Amino acid sequence: MSTSTKIRWGIIGPGSIAKAFQGGVANSKHGTLVAIATRDPNKPGLSTDFPGARVVQGYEALLADPEVDAVYIALPHPYHAEWAIKAAEAGKHVLVEKPLALSAFEIDAVFHAHRKAGTFAGEAFMYRLHPQAAKIAELVRSGAIGEVRMIQSSFGFSMGKFQPQHRLFASALAGGGILDVGGYPVSMARFIAGTAIGKPFADPIKVAGTAKLNAEGTDDWAAAVLTFENGIVAQVSCAVMINLDNVLRIHGSEGRIEVPDFWFAGGDRTKGLGKIDVIRNGVTETISVNEERHVYSFEVDAAAEAIFAKRQELAAPGMSWADSIGNARVLDKWRADAGITFSVETSANRVNTLSGRKLGPNGTAIPKKQIPGITQKTSVAALGFEDFRTFSSGAILLDAYFEAGGNLFDTAYVYGAGYTEKLFGEWHRNRGTREQSVLIGKGAHSPLCYPDMIAKQLTQSLDRLQTDYVDVYFMHRDNLDVPVGEFVDAMDAEVKKGRIRGPFGGSNWTRERMDEAIAYAERTGKQKPGALSNNFALAEMQDVIWDGCVSSSDKEWKEWFEARQIPNFAWSSQGRGFFTDRAGRDKRDNEELVRVWYSEANFGRRDRAIELAKKLGKSPIHVALAYVLAQPFPVVPLIGPRTLQELDDSIKAFDIQLSPEDVKRLENG
Repeated sequence: MSTSTKIRWGIIGPGSIAKAFQGGVANSKHGTLVAIATRDPNKPGLSTDFPGARVVQGYEALLADPEVDAVYIALPHPYHAEWAIKAAEAGKHVLVEKPLALSAFEIDAVFHAHRKAGTFAGEAFMYRLHPQAAKIAELVRSGAIGEVRMIQSSFGFSMGKFQPQHRLFASALAGGGILDVGGYPVSMARFIAGTAIGKPFADPIKVAGTAKLNAEGTDDWAAAVLTFENGIVAQVSCAVMINLDNVLRIHGSEGRIEVPDFWFAGGDRTKGLGKIDVIRNGVTETISVNEERHVYSFEVDAAAEAIFAKRQELAAPGMSWADSIGNARVLDKWRADAGITFSVETSANRVNTLSGRKLGPNGTAIPKKQIPGITQKTSVAALGFEDFRTFSSGAILLDAYFEAGGNLFDTAYVYGAGYTEKLFGEWHRNRGTREQSVLIGKGAHSPLCYPDMIAKQLTQSLDRLQTDYVDVYFMHRDNLDVPVGEFVDAMDAEVKKGRIRGPFGGSNWTRERMDEAIAYAERTGKQKPGALSNNFALAEMQDVIWDGCVSSSDKEWKEWFEARQIPNFAWSSQGRGFFTDRAGRDKRDNEELVRVWYSEANFGRRDRAIELAKKLGKSPIHVALAYVLAQPFPVVPLIGPRTLQELDDSIKAFDIQLSPEDVKRLENG
């Protein structure tokens, strides 16, 4: 990076927003524009629109340019995440035009890349750095209108005519008002709701949205209601086919604040004086910050100040990483309520990873081992991904797990009403990874826990999974009213059909039931049940999490597993958060945490895990996972990371080698 007091900027994408940013750089204290990247260097007007900047052919060339410190990404929405990640890999700081990416999952992946690279990344909501935003917050904090109760905000303009190929309408370009301008009223509502309680922002506890869709399936106009924990209700709206009033209204117990066109501070892309009306008892007081600087110059300098201070995110009132992710979650819910999925997010079109590359080879960061009954070696931990409801979000995690060396995938007929199976089916078909993958399937969950349901549900599962077989199969529950032999017969029949190619068994089955099933199979010449999927962790469950659950963490279970060497695919293997920093001894903690895991014995194990983690330079959660892997019988923990950071955190446990003495000490002290 330059050793001068200026950050040397490069711009990717020479559109109108890039021209506005150029004006901000030119009028900033700490920025200078040195290069503009385009795929068409012969495009007329580049030297006029970006005076003094070198024209670089190709975005990769700009990222490789040693004279560029930071990059402003001004491409269409679908390309924001890709080039922000590539910038991190190139060691470049980035400011990304809003929306930073198409979803909260994509934004999190961008920040993950920059977290690892040690570079700055920010979302370019320039209004948040203009002095007007700070003044609005000051008025709210001072009680100028009493207690804030309701917020109304809109950003809408009319294109006049539907143009299906235009970026504001095309599904392939993530068009529509919600993603293009809906983020402004949402971010302002969250900013004001947070200010009212002394925080940089607040996330709503409820979002209800709707929209009018066009032939592209994107929104022409849309509205949403946000409800905050402190009782504030926000009504937000946006449009690309209606000229809305575009006024921010903050209603309080003693008056209201009105701000027109707050995103430009009441002006345009060059200057906004920052006019604010405070209305009390029918009397209007007009306040202006009288700011003459270019509206984009403030974000240029805020980014520079963060970079100089070696901070990776913007300082308040700018959009921090948590703020950007929270904002995107609201937009995600708004879009979901309106029924909007962009074509660019579907499996048919998302054939590359988020970084724009083909899926890489199955790596080595996650070790593999041989599991009895499975032909190929499997990763030491299986990936569960029940929390994902779109291909574009789930594929981010699946891609990263696979490239890290993971090849064992946990699915079930009931997860997400079948969506988890559908997601894996689309992913392996899209990426060509089925033969490299070891697939766990489950069926016959109560109340449909009967022998005939095994074949019926497996047929549906295989259709959703887009495969002819699963590698491992578990009945999701047991039904003691049915003779165990009938269940063995049903699963053995699927083995003979080739639809189960490896071990089968029960999830949440008792030792007695498993022994009875094995004995029946031996008497009748059927395939013996060869695997279990029960809870197993350093902490022992004190009460069931869900009805019908079985924990296998006590002394008798461990002896049983060691004697039989039957693999246990262990769910909740890290105590569902018991070993994280947020768990304590306070009864105000999460109800499930208290009910299921709180005991003196478990807290003793947790204390010893903390002590050992300090010695190893790890976290207690890493020690808890390493404990599961260090048993004298095969255990495969099922992990369910929701973010790339959580996945990377789990991987840190795999290089911990606990001795038998370590295991005993963790258990008993």
